Amino acid sequence: MLDPRLLRAFTAIVDAGSFTLAAERLHMTQSTISQQLARLEGAVGTELIERAARPVEPTAAGERLLGYARRLLALQQEAQAAVGEPAGTAAIRIGVPEDIVDAAMARTFSSFARRHREIRLDVTTGLSRDLTRRYRSGEFDIVIVKESEPGPDCRVAFAEPIAWFESIDTPPDIHTLGTHADPVPLVAFPPGGLYREAMFERIEREDRRWYVAFAASSLHNVLVAVEAGLGLSLLPVRAAQDYRVRPYAPFDMETAMAVSLYSWESTGAVSELVDSMQSVLAARATPFRPRTDTAGELR
Repeated sequence: MLDPRLLRAFTAIVDAGSFTLAAERLHMTQSTISQQLARLEGAVGTELIERAARPVEPTAAGERLLGYARRLLALQQEAQAAVGEPAGTAAIRIGVPEDIVDAAMARTFSSFARRHREIRLDVTTGLSRDLTRRYRSGEFDIVIVKESEPGPDCRVAFAEPIAWFESIDTPPDIHTLGTHADPVPLVAFPPGGLYREAMFERIEREDRRWYVAFAASSLHNVLVAVEAGLGLSLLPVRAAQDYRVRPYAPFDMETAMAVSLYSWESTGAVSELVDSMQSVLAARATPFRPRTDTAGELR
């Protein structure tokens, strides 16, 4: 491997056309730069500089080496700069449901990243129960989850309206004809999803027979399946706005879910990001209120 210090001495001599000038530019003595050139020539096994020429110039072998020497030195500078650059060297790990990362949340992440170049945002999307489990095990610094009731340690919680949806292309008389009546086709999330369980509970309370016609882990895929007429689904009202779906008339609105934000830290950059994320959630929802049963008592 060629020593970068020797390559630097060689290129300096060629650029300056003089051992004396090259030594001055590198802040060393003429004898030192001569010794470094001699060591490089010994390493490659041939002379690299025509010493008798005025100004001095590279030999044929020196000309061939010169381009490689410049590239090697440039790569060394790039490597040193990359190692010394703090950008992205620290990470904040965030878990969120898929539909939470909308344009407003993405702008919040972008604004934070511009202010904190040293921090890398590692964002993972998934089902709320899995995100909660991973947060509790320490895999995330910040997590936003959907749940029936917020936990006591949540930073803030907002209400998310949910409703049943069907394809907008469903014929208007389909309910009287009973197409969805026996059994009802459902579009669902995988087992363990909150919407899936709430959907099953409601439809069984209605004493309706049902079956899962389509299942997907992506909210987009679930909405596309409903849009295509594969079945009914229980979904966030906000997420359904951009799809060709409409509320399923026979069922009323469901009780809102809580969109809860949790964070292990309450100071520093993490807390700053949490505050910004909280503002985005506040702009799209109302604060979550504790639910009451028919007797007016807190659940």
